[in-house]
Order: sequence, then structure tokens, then C-alpha cells
Amino acid sequence: MMAVTSACKDKMGIDNGKYVRYTPEQVDALERLYHECPKPSSLRRQQLIRECPILSNIEPKQIKVWFQNRRCREKQRKEASRLQAVNRKLTAMNKLLMEENDRLQKQVSHLVYENSFFRQQTQNGTLASTDNSCESVVTSGQHHLTPQDPPKDASPAGLLSIAEETLTEFLSKATGTAVEWVQMPGMKPGPDSIGIIAISHGCSGVASRACGLVGLEPTRVAEILKDRPSWYRDCRAVDVLNVMSTGNGGTIELMYMQLYAPTTLAPARDFWLLRYTSVMEDGSLVVCERSLNNTQNGPSMPPVQHFVRAELLPSGYLIRPCEGGGSIIHIVDHMDLEPWSVPEVLRPLYESSTLLSQRTTLAALRQLRQISQEVSQPNVTGWGRRPSALRALGQRLSRGFNEAVNGFTDEGWSMIESDGIDDVTVHVNSSPGKLMGTILTYANGFPSMSNAVLCAKASMLLQNVPPAILLRFLREHRSEWADSGIDAYSVAAVKAGPCSIPVSRVGCFGGQVILPLAHTIENEEFMEVIRLENMAQYRDDVVMPSDIFLLQVCNGVDENAVGTCAELIFAPIDASFSDDAPLLPSGFRIIPLESKADASSPNRTLDLASTLEVGAAGGRACGDQMRSQGTAKSVMTIAFQFAFEIHLQESVAAMARQYVRSIIASVQRVALALSPSRLAPHAALRPPPATPEAQTLARWIYQSYRFFLGVELLKPAAEGNDSILKTLWHHSDAVLCCSLKALPVFTFANQAGLDMLETTLVALQDITLEKIFNDDGKKTLFAELPQIMQQGFACLQGGICLSSMGRPISYERAVAWKVLNEEEDAHCLCFMFVNWSFV
Repeated sequence: MMAVTSACKDKMGIDNGKYVRYTPEQVDALERLYHECPKPSSLRRQQLIRECPILSNIEPKQIKVWFQNRRCREKQRKEASRLQAVNRKLTAMNKLLMEENDRLQKQVSHLVYENSFFRQQTQNGTLASTDNSCESVVTSGQHHLTPQDPPKDASPAGLLSIAEETLTEFLSKATGTAVEWVQMPGMKPGPDSIGIIAISHGCSGVASRACGLVGLEPTRVAEILKDRPSWYRDCRAVDVLNVMSTGNGGTIELMYMQLYAPTTLAPARDFWLLRYTSVMEDGSLVVCERSLNNTQNGPSMPPVQHFVRAELLPSGYLIRPCEGGGSIIHIVDHMDLEPWSVPEVLRPLYESSTLLSQRTTLAALRQLRQISQEVSQPNVTGWGRRPSALRALGQRLSRGFNEAVNGFTDEGWSMIESDGIDDVTVHVNSSPGKLMGTILTYANGFPSMSNAVLCAKASMLLQNVPPAILLRFLREHRSEWADSGIDAYSVAAVKAGPCSIPVSRVGCFGGQVILPLAHTIENEEFMEVIRLENMAQYRDDVVMPSDIFLLQVCNGVDENAVGTCAELIFAPIDASFSDDAPLLPSGFRIIPLESKADASSPNRTLDLASTLEVGAAGGRACGDQMRSQGTAKSVMTIAFQFAFEIHLQESVAAMARQYVRSIIASVQRVALALSPSRLAPHAALRPPPATPEAQTLARWIYQSYRFFLGVELLKPAAEGNDSILKTLWHHSDAVLCCSLKALPVFTFANQAGLDMLETTLVALQDITLEKIFNDDGKKTLFAELPQIMQQGFACLQGGICLSSMGRPISYERAVAWKVLNEEEDAHCLCFMFVNWSFV
């Protein structure tokens, strides 16, 4: 008898060691049923047999085996497809790495040649310096003469000459040695990486290069990249003023491009460009660009008010078809952003190749990969919206925030008179298109009484606070800086209606509920809806019109990323939340001015409450120590927009100024509280809360552990409550206390406990004990609770628990004990999680 080695057979079932052969008609019927329900229940399988006469002679058990085999084949097919895709990606990546290796070898050879040449020139210069003859002087002068480039003009032939020269220079940067490229910190190539990312070293201006793989055809890639405003958030507009075809099948375009200023402290940039699109002999598609200036004698563009004319050096995209589908793309961005035009403290923004790479080069690559993923997996995500619709909403939020920060006069913005203090700038826009145009296309738009928009904005310098850490705090703890009354005023600008958004299964952070919508490739950006919890009313699990909703986009929260701009942008929305809803974005943007390594732990959380209780002397001491080690600076830009009635301009302006100033004060307070965490590793832990209650509780925890378990929990450096509290606070294991109520909530945690739960002492009391355990953990806990209350302690086996952010945490073991007060009454329960880590 033939042996069976696999359960996955196309037309066979197995029953008691016998084969069951199905007819083609039965297989077709089962296939149709499988596509309707891949995993039917026992009742459903019996129903299938009754409803389909052709299957009446097959037993339910055989039907069950067939469906098992069919699911097995489907799983194998998907796995084989995945492995083939990985293999194609690795093959293409290997090709890229081999090309990069060849380029580096050429660069080494070039550097060796240059070193030899300069050494010879140095020796010749030494000999020549001892010779005072006229012949030597004349010869030396003639050696430095270089032939001039052939003259070019605005004629078609002249533009083609400029274009061909641009193509040659771009290719020498993309695949040659014209620029010395070094790997960007934190971006290592590999099969799971976004690509090979490099930045320039020692060249004029700032430059970035990326090589990557995308699952799109070259023509589609070029189409996406040419539409720069769709993916480049800093791009305000690109106007193509003239298009001409070349004899070799290429296209030359003359373009004018404007970029937003990232902060209120600097002017915007513009470019006068030539773009050349052509197909090379090997089938590669090339799109290259450069600025047109006086050196080329080409067509000129007069300066534009409020813009600084920057220069785009030969840059572009080399797109090659990849075997098996998709494209291999080389991206080069090379700019001179005229840093002389901004204050000296801001010049790192315009002299950083890393920042250029993050905001421009990587943005292009991420857009391509995101669209490729959407094409291959066209799923509907948050609230019935496709990823492309959510991307468009994110683009609108970012663009609206940039418009508010820049306040261009051609969009109707005008600055109103200051109140005598120039820290906050206020602009007003009463142009009809700002609001009325939105109402015409959106029936539930702003009410007619709101006929103007006011924007209050400011920029501030921050030191010693990583942008990602600060932004995470602002996102998760809105109540620490926001005014719910102002939020209510902003939301009143849009009409409210019944909203069928389910409020279950969402994450709570400090009085707010975050409902995720979508995230982009590598989680670099995610979109969410914020519901302010304290304003909510419920009816049958449905949020009623009194709720406050904010559409929010957040990016740059990865602490390990280098040179990343962190943004938190949000806008009030009404309950209908349609794609063409009017948006008035407000928010924060934090851009690093230096790229110093962060000595803090990536798992460190934001214990603002405990840090704020440290005295001013302690803060000054920390600052002195940080100054001795070097500081990291960043610039934060804040902009808030409000719709209002034009006759209320004066009062709304005063309110907006006061509100932004209060936010600045809150941010400064938070920054001061977070800055001690940037000390050396041994000093990275924040001081414990210096209150008598905390000291007393620490002593009770210490004494109760020794009483019930017979061993010492701590070894304080000295006697006294203060020493016990400090030792407990810095204990390496997570120690958490919860109340003895019907629904226990946490009341205290040490540094490691706050890190584990990813929360603060303020928000800790909103977390219940039940919330952090999964089902198995809850069963174990409830089974041990009687022993804890009777015996005084219990040792729990290792397992998995959850942080307040929903992240799984593994721990080796846990100890629970009853904490007794001075009268030996049970005060609370204490848990210690040993050797925990995020999964």
C-alpha cells in the first residue's frame, strides 16, 4: 500500500486509514463552499451536506478532513509565495550591494590616486618655491587654468545641453564617486530595511542618497515622484511653466517650486528648476533636476517676495526595472539651502544632510513602498476608509499646519498688531476662500457665523530633551497642556451630529481615548482619532454629539531614529468625519538642531509627576552636569488655529495669545522635568517623589516584605525613610502597589514599574490591576488572591502582562505580598515583576 506523507491532497480525504476520492463536481462544490467559509463549524458542515445534494454520500468527518487539507494547501501556497517574494527581494538587494561595493572600490581607487597626486604636487611645490625664475612662475600660473564650459542659452539646443550635463552629473552621484557618501547613522541595509541610505561627507551644500526596491513599475514610480506635493510635506507648490520634447525621446520641463519654512523663525525657500526625463539605452528611466542660475545663461526667474532663492544641484531618480516585477530605484537629493539667511542658531536645520534625508529622500522611498503595499493589499482600514484616503487626510493636516506656520500673504493671511510682547505672533485670514469655499463643497462645514480664521504661533528653543520623548508625552498626556474649554470652542466650529463610533476596545491615556486609524510603512507615521473622555456621554455604546473629536497625525516618535523631525498635528472634526470635511490643523513640530547620541534607555517613560517635585536646586545641578557633557538642541514650533466671527477678532486674539503662552509654559515645564533623563547611564533614573506619604509607603513595603517572606527586599545605604524610598525607587525590578478595592487600581510604582507600564505617577491611578493581565494571568491571579490575603504573600510563575499602551511584557516570575500599615492592617497589595522585558 502506498504511504501517505502529507495531508494536503487535491482530491482525496482520509478516513480510518482509507482513501476517499472525490468527483470533479464534488471538488468544485467544496471549493465554492470554501471561498464562502474556509473554516465551517460542525453544524455548518452538516448544513452544507443537506443543502448540496452532490455531497450527500460524503460523511461529515470526511468533509472536515477536506477543509483541513484545503486550509493546509492555502497556507502552503501563501508561504511559498512569501518565500518567493523574499527571495526576489534578496536577489535584488544582493545586486544593489554588489553595485555599492563596486562604487566603493572605485572611490577607494580614486582617493588613492588623489592622495598620490597631491603628494607629488606638494613635492613639486616645494621644489618650485626655491626657484625664482620667471619661467617657473609662469609655468605655475598656467597649471591652474581650466577650460571654460561651452556657453548655454535659453534656446532648445541650449536647454538640451544643460539637461545632458545635468544627467551626467546626476549619474556620477547616483552610481559614481562624484560625492563621498557615508552610511547614515541608524540605517543599516538588509532584507527588512527600507533601503541603502547614505549622506554626503565634505561636499558643498547638503546631500542624501537612497537605493531601494519597490513593487511598482518604473513608469508608475516616475509618475509618483514627479508629483512632489503628494509626498513631500514641505513642498507648497510646483508649477510647470514650459514643456518641450527632445530629439532623443526625452522631455525637458521648466519649473518653479516653493518649499514651506519649517519654523516661524526662517523664511520659505523657492527654486527655479530644469527637469529632464529620459530613457537610457539599458531601459532605465531617469528623472534629473537642477537649478537654473546665471552660470548656465539659461532662462531666469525674478526673485519672489518672502522667499529665499535656494539651489538644487544635480539630483534626481534612476529607476531600473527589476527581474520578476517592480523597480530598483536610486534617489539623490543635493541642495544648497542658503543657511546664511537664517539666525545662526537655526543654521543646522539647513546644513544637515541627515535632516534632508529624513524629510525628503526617505519620504519619497516610504511613499513608494506605501503605495506598493496598498496595491498588493487593497484593504479597507480605519472606519471604512482605504489607505489612500487616509494618506490624503494626513497630507491635508500637514499642509494646513504648514500654511498656518508660514502665513503667506497670497493666501490671505495678515499679521495683527502685537500686544507689546513679541513671543506669540497672530495672523488673521478673512479671505472668502479660507472658509466659504469649504462650505460650498461640504454641507456640514463651518457655520456661517465663523467667517475668519485666526492663527497664534510661536517658536522656542529646547535643550537636552529628545524630540521623540517630548512628543510622546504631549500625545499621551493632553490634559497636561491642553484646555478642554478651548478644545470645546474649536470643535464648536463644526456641526455635531450622531456618531456611530464604537467606544469599546480602545486605549485610554490620561482622560482621552485614542482610536487608531492607520499607520504607514515602518510605523513612521500613524493617524488616529482622539475622543476627549471627560466630555463623553454614552447611549447604547454610541458616542453622542456632545463628544469632542480630533483627527490627529503623529510621526517621529522613534527615539532611536537620527535627525528625525517629530510632529503632532490635529484638527477638530464633526461626527460625520467625511473625507472633504473642513480642517483647521494645529499642533507641534520639533526639529533637532544637533544629532548627538541619546544616552537614555529606549524603554524609559515619562514620569513627569515625580520629576516636577524635585527642587530647583536639583534641576540646576542636573543642568550643570549636562552642560559639562554637551547639550542637544531642538527648535519647537507651535501653531493653533481658531475659526471665529470677524467682529470678535480682538477678544479671540487675546484668548489665542494667552492660550499659546500657557502651552509654552507647560512645554517648558515638561522639558525641564524630562531633561535630567539625558544624564549618563548611572544618572538616567529620575529622583523619587519627595513626599512624606511616599516615604511612609516605601517603609511599609520594605517592612512587610521582610515580615512575610523572611528576606530583605532592599539594602538601603542608610537608615531612614528617605534612603528606603530612594533604594526602592531605583530597584531594578518593577514594584507596583494597588488598592484593596473591588476593582483594584494602581496607586504607586517605582521607576522600573512606570517604565514597564509605560505611564506616569499621574496616569497610574487610571490603570486597574485587571487591565495589565491577559486571560491566563487573570486566572492565576484570582486563584492566588485568597492565599495572598491569608498567608500574606504568594509567588507567581512567569508569564505575559500588558503595558498601558497595550504592549506585551514578559516576566520571569512575580512576587505578591500584603502591605501592612503601622496598625498592622492591610493597606494595599504589592507586586514585584522580576526580569521583565518588552516582547
